Amino acid sequence: MALMSTPATDTRNTELPEVADPSRVAPKDARELSRLFFEQLAVLEEGTAEYSYARNTLIEMNMSLVRYAAGRFRSRGPEEMEDIVQVGMIGLIKAIDRFELSREAEFTSFAIPYIVGEIKRFFRDTTWAVHVPRRLQEARVQLARATEELRSRLGRTPTVKELSELMSLPEEEVREARLAANGYNSASLDAAIGGSEDGEAALQDFIGTEDTALELVEDFHALAPLIAELDARDRQIIHMRFVEELTQAQIGERLGVSQMHVSRLLSRCLARLREGLLTTG
Repeated sequence: MALMSTPATDTRNTELPEVADPSRVAPKDARELSRLFFEQLAVLEEGTAEYSYARNTLIEMNMSLVRYAAGRFRSRGPEEMEDIVQVGMIGLIKAIDRFELSREAEFTSFAIPYIVGEIKRFFRDTTWAVHVPRRLQEARVQLARATEELRSRLGRTPTVKELSELMSLPEEEVREARLAANGYNSASLDAAIGGSEDGEAALQDFIGTEDTALELVEDFHALAPLIAELDARDRQIIHMRFVEELTQAQIGERLGVSQMHVSRLLSRCLARLREGLLTTG
């Protein structure tokens, strides 16, 4: 990793290393360098060349986080992966702009949820509400064009037979394409529907409710192997804090350490568990 020194004009009068190719910095080195750049970013004046250099270098050095997060969606195919990485970069930039060293958390743990969240938002806004075979997705587009053409020509909604003839498809496939079109958009559970006595019933009033206890079961199953990987003292601290519900001061008394030390140990354990959940989730 080639580094050169370049002056950073801030109140501390320190120097930022100039990274020859930030995108090629190894993840371990990027973690250490990122802390240095975040320290300077906090004191540099926004809009200056030094500030832009620090921010842009942070973005390029941490691109590996985007590739790592995008790897969870590799089944989407190479063409869509390019879009996923671009969207993930937006999440990385948001994380860099909002990260503060005072949080006492690793930037990696802070950034991954932003990146994954941005990717999931992209899927929510641009993909089908339910899984539909590719051939039916394509048939839906063809169906929409044929329907519009026949509607303008006939002055009415075309029949399945008329659509079948224009599209050169069997009538059964036209019917399937019509059904598939319903999977492109989903209705809001809050949307009002008619036929109720008060006239303002929503779809969610007629379906089952979410069982939050089921989510807890999933969380416990995911956490169990991660907790098992902790050393005996860390597991003991987790047990005392979240099972026995002791305060940090009470835990410190039992272990013979200060409350501040317990706080640091807890933060480290929770950060490790959180990162493990994000990695395996």
